[in-house]
Amino acid sequence: MQNAEREAFAGFLTSLCAEYQKHNQIDPAYYERYNVKRGLRNADGTGVMAGVTQIGNVMGYYLQDGERVPAPGKLVYRGIDVEELVDGFVGEDRFGFEETAYLLLFGQLPTREQLAAFQQLLTDNHTLPHMFTEDMIIKAPSPDVMNKLARSVLALYSYDDNPDDMSLPNQLRQAIQLIARVPVIVAHAFAVKRHYYDDESLYLHRPQPGLSVAENFLYSVRHDNQFTQQEARLLDLCLVLHAEHGGGNNSAFACRVLSSSGTDIYSSIAAAVGSLKGPRHGGANKKVMEMFGYIEEGVKDWKDDDEIKDFLGRLLRKEAGDRSGLIYGMGHAIYTLSDPRAVILKKFARQLAQTKGMEDEFQLYEAVERLTPEVLLSVKGESKVVCANVDLFSGMVYKMMGIPQELYTPLFAVARIVGWCAHRIEEVYQPGNRIIRPAYKAVAPMRTFVPLNQR
Repeated sequence: MQNAEREAFAGFLTSLCAEYQKHNQIDPAYYERYNVKRGLRNADGTGVMAGVTQIGNVMGYYLQDGERVPAPGKLVYRGIDVEELVDGFVGEDRFGFEETAYLLLFGQLPTREQLAAFQQLLTDNHTLPHMFTEDMIIKAPSPDVMNKLARSVLALYSYDDNPDDMSLPNQLRQAIQLIARVPVIVAHAFAVKRHYYDDESLYLHRPQPGLSVAENFLYSVRHDNQFTQQEARLLDLCLVLHAEHGGGNNSAFACRVLSSSGTDIYSSIAAAVGSLKGPRHGGANKKVMEMFGYIEEGVKDWKDDDEIKDFLGRLLRKEAGDRSGLIYGMGHAIYTLSDPRAVILKKFARQLAQTKGMEDEFQLYEAVERLTPEVLLSVKGESKVVCANVDLFSGMVYKMMGIPQELYTPLFAVARIVGWCAHRIEEVYQPGNRIIRPAYKAVAPMRTFVPLNQR
């Protein structure tokens, strides 16, 4: 497109935008008049009940006389408190993600023999289809790894000899292959992105037998394949904490919506990836790190609470940062007093900060966590209980591990693919399942068609 054509196109778009805004204004009063559950949430902030699940549960409050009462957060995988799950494998000094994947998929903790067989199954399915990396990733690089992941997941349909078979054995086969392959796709997409967009040398590494998912990921994304056991254990912990978060989170619900239509697993998972990419969902950890870049630059004394509060106030008033008016990493739709994922990660982040000599930066994160409720009250008059969510500390953990920001949200997907597959299979095989179809109130007035020459 030539410059003159670009200018003409831009001018036409401007006029089209004005036309759209003129004819597409919805009166906000309609939402209250018709009792619309915006965001599929009730007036008290609770979610609209859309289904039942045995996979995961998120608890952050209890209802008393119709009012939400804040409570310490709990995250439950198949009836097991995630804190107990973490204490179990950390206490035994072993990796936990593969065990967690088995639990979420099949509903029961594996025996030692079952876990070993499942780990071998994942290893056997690491390899991408012949020429997949060359044809689907290298030949069509993307500046965004999540975009490339979504397209690659969709492309796997073409490499599957039986993509539309909805039988349970086939669905489980596809799920296990996706869990095994998504980390490899992410690693390759990241390497290709760095090569074509950042002018770096291209290094593609194959997963190694005998390594955990966390170990293989670090092995694959680093040019020299080097990583420490502390890094691998901490990444494994992050994967466990991100593996599942109930059926109502945006990406899992997107997966269930598509699955309810009877479409293939690749379409359903690609939709979930697209959802997770959004800054209001999985992309929030990148926004946290971006925000702290502004804070670290704008606050001269990181130990001065008044200076930190002043800058947080500027963030809320849209005078600093990305001008969104948000303090990323604070607050959650369900959790009130605490996010258990943040509590667990914070403990390990403190230990890593001491090892890396980053105590001052860690204390700045703690200060933002501690001061945000006070600033919200003074600037916006909001007195509701607000806690740090997992994104506040996950980004810092990744930073201390030397993981680039481009991989923060893709790592979330590497973990959450387990929860998505579990919800996909549950949605398809639950009794009496129906296509998910909520209602929208039409508010446009009726009018007659006007012939073209009379407009």
